[in-house]
Formats: sequence, structure tokens, C-alpha cells
Amino acid sequence: MAAPSSQACLLLQKQLKDLSKNPVDGFSAGLVDDSNVFEWQVTIIGPPDTLYDGGYFNAIMTFPQNYPNSPPSVRFTSEMWHPNVYLDGRVCISILHPPGEDPNGYELASERWTPVHTVESIVLSIISMLSSPNDESPANIEAAKEWRDKREDFRKRVRRVVRKSQEMF
Repeated sequence: MAAPSSQACLLLQKQLKDLSKNPVDGFSAGLVDDSNVFEWQVTIIGPPDTLYDGGYFNAIMTFPQNYPNSPPSVRFTSEMWHPNVYLDGRVCISILHPPGEDPNGYELASERWTPVHTVESIVLSIISMLSSPNDESPANIEAAKEWRDKREDFRKRVRRVVRKSQEMF
């Protein structure tokens, strides 16, 4: 039987090849360093008809050695203002949480990581997160409060983030 990291390496190489052959609207992905298949650079284009429309947001996706049994971590390297993104850029969505029952009782096991997820399904979930923030269990409490209570301030701040991302692109 192959070592987990060998299986993970082969699976990640296959997913990268599949994305190269069949690109998905809304994002692009590639390796940060050609010698390390466990670290990907992802660019997410702000979804149309959302506050993030027109933005170009870079993120690093880091895969564990036992992928796909454990989820990768995703961290925006571009500035991001969103209830489900920590101030340091880490993305907090259910499918990136370890498999099984949630010790805090917020998520169903079915909402958390399962090995059937792919890079494509992860990035599509992040795009969905940009479209529909979840302010029920925020990673960025200040952004969540602004989203709920001062929507126009939130919009202005996101517009600045989008403009900045366009200048950096």
C-alpha cells in the first residue's frame, strides 16, 4: 500500500491536471512552487452581482499529507473583508473543518469535510461564501456586526477592498 503522502500527491496532481484541462469560471489555480504539490496559489474572481464583483483575490491553499482524509487550509493573501474570513486571511467555512461531529454543536457532520471534496468544490464553496456571508458564527466579528448593523459601511469597505485587488492584479 502506498504511503498517504504518495496517494495525496497523486490525487493533487490529478486535480491540478483536470483543472488545467477544464478550467472553471470564477477562479484559477496553480502551484506556488512546482516542486511542492501541497501548496497552491488560487485566484478567485469576485462573483458577479455581489459586493465582491470585479475583485481579484489571491489565496494560498495548503494541503495536509493525508489529503483527502483531512481538509486543506485556505488563506487569502489579498486583503479581504468578510464575516467568514479571519483578519489574517484564513477562510472559515464548514467544509474546511475536520470531518465528524462538531465539538461546538454548530455544524452537522454532513456539512464538514469529507474526502469527496476537491479543489474545485472547495473554491466554489468559497465563491458561494462571498455571495452569501454567514454571520451566525463569524470568523471576523467586526465584519459580521458591520454586515448586520451598518450594511452601507460594509459595502463601502468591500468596494475599497475590490478596488485595491484590481490595482494589485
